[in-house]
Amino acid sequence: MDEQRLIAAAQRGDLDAFNELVLAYQDRVYNLAYRILGDPATAGDVTQETFIAAYRHLSTFRGGSFLSWLMRTVTNRCYDELRRHKRRPTISWESFGEMDEEANPFLVNGHPTPEEAAQQAELTRFLQAAIIALPPDQRIVLVLSDVEGMNYQEIAETVRIPVGTVKSRLARARARLRDLLQAQKELLPRAYRLK
Repeated sequence: MDEQRLIAAAQRGDLDAFNELVLAYQDRVYNLAYRILGDPATAGDVTQETFIAAYRHLSTFRGGSFLSWLMRTVTNRCYDELRRHKRRPTISWESFGEMDEEANPFLVNGHPTPEEAAQQAELTRFLQAAIIALPPDQRIVLVLSDVEGMNYQEIAETVRIPVGTVKSRLARARARLRDLLQAQKELLPRAYRLK
């Protein structure tokens, strides 16, 4: 993908060029939104809003990392959504109880055993809940680093904070997750349990 050519064409109004950029980055934008917000539907909405905003404001993009520009846009949208949610909290459907997965034969895929799948799902739910429980500034830095694989400089540019602040927030977020995981040792595979 010739990103610079696509950006230039999209800035001239070429919708096909912009659509190619969307296809190239939609998964990363959605994953970041999902990890920050913890809700697939809301993450999908924020992803869509991010690309609409990016298209409308593409003329303001002056070069540099297009991915960082997009990640900054989705991060800001996530902040907005977190603030909105704080003003009007909702109860998720999942809080009403779990489905009996063993009663549904279509959920059996023959790969991991039901016990392994249940353990993995429980660990995944716990990790996502632990990430959501972090303060938003730590959560965003953790997701950008450990989920999206961005380096300190890219995170600093995306969130618009100094590199030192990125490092300290990331260290606090990782320490908090480690403490939460060690408190729930039964969820961890044996290799990761501290004696």
